Amino acid sequence: DVQLQASGGGLVQPGGSLRLSCAASGFTFSSYIMRWIRQAPGKELEWVAGINAGGSTPTYADSVKGRFTISRDNARNTLYLEMTSLKPEDTAVYYCQGLPHTGRGTQVTVSS
Repeated sequence: DVQLQASGGGLVQPGGSLRLSCAASGFTFSSYIMRWIRQAPGKELEWVAGINAGGSTPTYADSVKGRFTISRDNARNTLYLEMTSLKPEDTAVYYCQGLPHTGRGTQVTVSS
């Protein structure tokens, strides 16, 4: 079975940092473009960042550019999202995605 399990979310103050991880199994992780997406309360899903199969080409939404870093470890079948300078508007459930597969999310709450 395909599994994508995000972890690392939590409550953090504005300006703080978190590192999300996504453990993948059941498919050839190293062959997939991977993405992080998020959904804030009452809002639609938003693409956050993507990375190519080899890990050499990250891309970011304008809203997170310069603050978030996406990376991957194909030997460990794991996707990462390093988030810094967090803002209240970053509050959302974050999901990792390797289409057509989307995993369970992890909640990130940015609040003082």
